[in-house]
Amino acid sequence: MTGCCLKIKESLSGLTKKEKLVANYILQFPQDVPKMSIYELAVASGTSPSAVVRLCKSLGYDGYKEFCRLLTADVSANRKDDIVYEDVRPGDSLSSIAKSVAMSNIRAIESSLQILDEAQLEQAVDAISEADRVDFYGVGTSCLVAMDAHSKFLRISKNSNASEDPHVQVLSAATLKKGDVAVIISYSGETRDILVIADIIKKTSATVIAVTKYGKNSLSTLADINLCTYSTENLIRSGAMSSRISQFTIIDILYTAVASNNYSKVKPHLDKSLFAAGRLRSSK
Repeated sequence: MTGCCLKIKESLSGLTKKEKLVANYILQFPQDVPKMSIYELAVASGTSPSAVVRLCKSLGYDGYKEFCRLLTADVSANRKDDIVYEDVRPGDSLSSIAKSVAMSNIRAIESSLQILDEAQLEQAVDAISEADRVDFYGVGTSCLVAMDAHSKFLRISKNSNASEDPHVQVLSAATLKKGDVAVIISYSGETRDILVIADIIKKTSATVIAVTKYGKNSLSTLADINLCTYSTENLIRSGAMSSRISQFTIIDILYTAVASNNYSKVKPHLDKSLFAAGRLRSSK
């Protein structure tokens, strides 16, 4: 997985002034940077070699050489991608709007996959698999994702909680313990109510998994494990649309991986939930 440019875009707000100069130059000339030495990039961006190194480290790369190698792969992949993603504009035709929304959702999923850290994902799957209890937290649109996650993990008889009521969320968070897992969902990572929840959970010693945007934010700093998502935003399509799609995708990956890794244990519960759901449908 590469996603160098995606990581830079999502990390801009948390970079230092010098790092931003390097980052903006890379975003403007991604095809040229892999051909440049670290000193040439420093001069071109008006910074220093140390600023280039700090940026690479901030993005999670071992150094400039690894960054250039993966950026080259990024540029090559983008040249092969013939799908054009366009913003919705006032007055667009219904056909154009439908295509734009669909393509933007596809982009959000593909981009989230590019920046998803497999090591962090593996840790998250292991933590949930071993946990006695897994709770899901979110507000607004992210709460819908949390409720969906709760219903999914009920299918495999995983003890969990999720609620739309902020007071119930606080009470639930306070009763977690070491060995439990809390999955906290917030694209911005700066929602006040969510940060209050995260602070409460940290004091319980439960494991905190954050589903949030790439880069440093208040939630990612508090979390033990970070699963990053990407969102395409513009004037008409709010971030709550594409961020929601990428959040649902992360939850689906977690649920499927946990179920797959513990299949012999969860199969009887899956059979029971499918049978119960079938009875409910047949009674209508």
